[in-house]
Amino acid sequence: MRLQRYLTGVAMAALLAGSAVAQTAPGQAPAAAGTLNPAAEQAPTAAPAAAPQFQLADGILVTVNDSVITGFDLRQRMLLLIAMTQVQPTQENIPAIQQQALNALIDERLQNQELAKYEDLKVTDEEVNQEIAQMAQEVGTSAENYLQYLAQGGIRPQTFRDQIRTEIGWQQLVGGRFQSRARVSRSAVDAALRQANEAASKKQYLIGEIYIEASRVGGQQAAMNGANQLVQQMVQGAPFQAVAQQFSAAPSATRGGDAGWVAEGTVQPALQQALDQLEAGQLSRPIPVEGGVYIIYMRDKRDGASASLVAMKQVMIELPETATEAEVAAATQRLDGIRGQLTCDNILTRARSEQGLLGADLGESDVQNLAPQFQQVARSAEIGSISTPVRTPLGLHLLAVCGRRVGGSEAPTARAVENQLFRQNISTLGRRYMRDLRADALIEYKN
Repeated sequence: MRLQRYLTGVAMAALLAGSAVAQTAPGQAPAAAGTLNPAAEQAPTAAPAAAPQFQLADGILVTVNDSVITGFDLRQRMLLLIAMTQVQPTQENIPAIQQQALNALIDERLQNQELAKYEDLKVTDEEVNQEIAQMAQEVGTSAENYLQYLAQGGIRPQTFRDQIRTEIGWQQLVGGRFQSRARVSRSAVDAALRQANEAASKKQYLIGEIYIEASRVGGQQAAMNGANQLVQQMVQGAPFQAVAQQFSAAPSATRGGDAGWVAEGTVQPALQQALDQLEAGQLSRPIPVEGGVYIIYMRDKRDGASASLVAMKQVMIELPETATEAEVAAATQRLDGIRGQLTCDNILTRARSEQGLLGADLGESDVQNLAPQFQQVARSAEIGSISTPVRTPLGLHLLAVCGRRVGGSEAPTARAVENQLFRQNISTLGRRYMRDLRADALIEYKN
């Protein structure tokens, strides 16, 4: 299920954790105009000092067929958008936030109207509660605290619950309706594998992307203005992934803007120029293209030669960043006590057999994609060895290095390619579904 989560699980969060970056503009020498953490996925530890004040009419703003959107609805969605992205409202960016929130509300009304046609598709309170609990767990807190944080920012818990309910239902509807149409042919898989092999010798760019679609925000100039505001906010600390999830119109928005590895020559010229000029850890200024504006975050670059691939497993004890020294010491002592008994063959079995331990097979990954805390172990540890405890924001880890090889550009398997193409097809069909619903809807804006 794809929802607006900050984290997607312990193993994935550990693999995708990133480092601080600086902003630089394409065509200019790298210059530190500010810092941000684009891979920071955790919610703020403290609530906003006060809810931002928006001057919105209290009555009906928009009717979507037979459903209404009020000033209160829009204010709630704007507050939720701000809380999720950590974009600070200013006089300059309020219009962009308002437009994005209104677009999201219109889509949500249309989705709810479509879901109402399917009597057997009902999202239960338990499903909503489970999703919220999972979201809270992934940022190291309880569901109660998660909702309390939103409430302190002026957001009614029911507003958040309603959005989650709609997202779950819509994902189920799109998945069920288009599953057969999204299936991938063998010829499509073979073609994608050929393209991957051809790209292996080219320069590679690991990027995050945000795409502002001009038609959704009131034109190209509005898209540029909004993109400039987002860049400024990210330089000041708004997490790239959260901003991408909420503002980007690209398919990668569901993955926090993660576009993966992109080969040289496979993107538009304006984007290629930016990719060539950006260094790893730099955020571009807005890049205008036909139909909209891109913002690119360069996560990493490589020449397309060999990549170091490592297979790892882990056992961990969850510890939030707020854990006391005594808690960290106790966890360290426990992991040190079992470290000498662990091997690549038994580490997951041992983790499952003892309360308080979590085990995960991290699979085979490019060392450069691992969290900084994991990279030194991945590069230097002997095959079959177990690391000393490694601290991350998620907890304390023992890492087993179970294999290492030199490979090309992350040579994908046929199954991995098939799964990726299937997800892309589902995403495309879902967006087309929404466009059709909008085109057929009677949407009236009130003065």
